[in-house]
Amino acid sequence: MRRTGPILIAVIGILALFIDFWPNLSLPALTGTEGPRKIETKLGLDLQGGLKVEYRVDPNGSRAPTIADVEVVKQIIERRVNATGVSEPVVVTSGTDRIVVEVPGISDTAAIRKLVGQTGQLQFVPIPTSMQPPAQGAPLTVDTASACPTTGSPSAPCVLFGGEELQSANVGNDQQGRRTVNFVLKEKGKNLFAAWTTAHSREYFAIVLDNAVISAPVINEPIPGGNVQISAGGLGGFTKPEADELVNVLRFGSLPFPVEELASDTIAPTLGQEFLKSSLLAGGIAILLVIFFMLLHYRLPGVVASFALLYYAVLVLALFRLIPVTLTLAGIAGFVLSVGMAVDANILIFERSKEELRSGKSLAQAIEAGFARAWNSILDSNVSSLITATILYLFGSSVIQGFALVLIIGVLASMFTAITVTRSVLRLIVVREWARKAWLYGVSDSEFTARPTTRSGLRREPRSV
Repeated sequence: MRRTGPILIAVIGILALFIDFWPNLSLPALTGTEGPRKIETKLGLDLQGGLKVEYRVDPNGSRAPTIADVEVVKQIIERRVNATGVSEPVVVTSGTDRIVVEVPGISDTAAIRKLVGQTGQLQFVPIPTSMQPPAQGAPLTVDTASACPTTGSPSAPCVLFGGEELQSANVGNDQQGRRTVNFVLKEKGKNLFAAWTTAHSREYFAIVLDNAVISAPVINEPIPGGNVQISAGGLGGFTKPEADELVNVLRFGSLPFPVEELASDTIAPTLGQEFLKSSLLAGGIAILLVIFFMLLHYRLPGVVASFALLYYAVLVLALFRLIPVTLTLAGIAGFVLSVGMAVDANILIFERSKEELRSGKSLAQAIEAGFARAWNSILDSNVSSLITATILYLFGSSVIQGFALVLIIGVLASMFTAITVTRSVLRLIVVREWARKAWLYGVSDSEFTARPTTRSGLRREPRSV
């Protein structure tokens, strides 16, 4: 590992620089329905500008919305906003009847408001035999001007009936125990569907919400009674999340409750850019101050720690672009906090190394002992931070989640740079003749034991207490 360590560090650093600064990079598509994802730095609403709207879910007649109903409304709104193609929209519930929508980087705020507040349209659409069956989520242009033909296959997708003909929907199981989605049609829908499935067996039939395909099953046999069962391909049928989502679409293709806009806040792109510049300036000043302190107090080890800190910044930015992480003001605050934590481990190591030097150990042995004996404290501190950040991520609001995610990535990256990068670089340096000077390590000549520094000396030092 000692010989491969510097090589691994160099390879990771080069890859991180490549991801950070090479233009027009993209990741290959994971599925056939997705295109390549461009690698870019994603900015949140407060840095990029955009629209933030708070809605209240109102009662539908005499029926008041429950928390579960509000969650369903939130899922429908989120699906609609995602369909616009905007970057990283955030849709979250707030309290018992509020929904907050954040859409960064948009210019047509009126279109988003109209999209969120509209009732939605659920349609049951026969697919012509001349067409390939559409994939889930694919857009579908539906001919609403003319009715579906009574005989033969339609020339274009047409609406057989709408969501108003749906009576109920639930998750069930078939005879083989596979999870299915079942729904029951009202009288008019039952008759239309019975006639169509009798005449068009082995053809595809799409369930469409707002011109996007939710499911496109094949008609296996005539369905005369209005009790429809949809099964997925594969041995296991639908997964539970897939089945629940489809049932929610069938039951609540249109919003089950009206929504009322309570407040809105539009952040101009120029104001977002000002926030971004201020945040980057604050982060840059924080890094420079930390580097200045490390150089002044720890000298040569401080130089190595400063290199590791810059390496850390490059690595974290690459991770942000790969995952990707949407950076907000709170996220940048988490990054600045993690910068301090990144050098905290080095401070523990270097102080322990000074103690080992003063106890009479050689330079190489003192460095190794500093790393080995500070490791338990470093591990405990970082694990505590990770636990706290994980709790914030799981139970916090969207802003808190962004802060927590950045902090988690920062803590993990700092452990790598503080232990692996700093240690590997110091191992390469301390065997050099010019590096064996007391003032380079902040100790006096009388405290510095200049025994011969060899790689064998490194191996003799125990790894832990």
